[in-house]
Amino acid sequence: MDSSFLLTILAAAIGLLTIQRKLRSHLDNNDEKDSSSSPSSSLSPSSTVPPPSSRIWMHDVFPSFRGEDVRKDFLSHIHMEFQRKGITPFVDNEIKRGESIGPELVRAIRGSKIAIILISRNYASSKWCLDELVEIMNCREELGQTVMAIFYRVDPSDVKKLAGDFGRVFRKTCAGKTKDNIGRWRQALAKVATVAGYHSSN
Repeated sequence: MDSSFLLTILAAAIGLLTIQRKLRSHLDNNDEKDSSSSPSSSLSPSSTVPPPSSRIWMHDVFPSFRGEDVRKDFLSHIHMEFQRKGITPFVDNEIKRGESIGPELVRAIRGSKIAIILISRNYASSKWCLDELVEIMNCREELGQTVMAIFYRVDPSDVKKLAGDFGRVFRKTCAGKTKDNIGRWRQALAKVATVAGYHSSN
């Protein structure tokens, strides 16, 4: 698939999701006003938790990627499409990368309507990327965050089975790491491999 066509489809899909979320939030707000005006309405402690559609999001999109694989070509085109569609992505240029993702990055992930995961050959070479992935998949389950996967020059089956070059890179990253971390990374990779997404060569 031509990369420019793929990016146009991706940006359009994200734009549509953003509009749908805003519309759903507006409808939910109207429903809340109607229910609050009813004298018989009552709220239980569990019902006070806001649904995903009524959350206040800081960013439209959080992109997770391995810079050395996609920053110079693919990612720059995605950002151009975002700008053209009026989509606001999170940009981490000013965040210092350490051994683990810090609270600022966790807030950015949890404060984004949509997470886009650019899975490339060297994605699993970064402990940082793998930790981001774990947090994103948690947000998908806990907050109803929309997750989109792009498999960039890597086969989704290799991601799921940790095979081929992707698997070799992952095993190298796991050297010296705790069983708990490795288990969380494996589980997150298996989940993202089954997320409906896009394959750059299909």
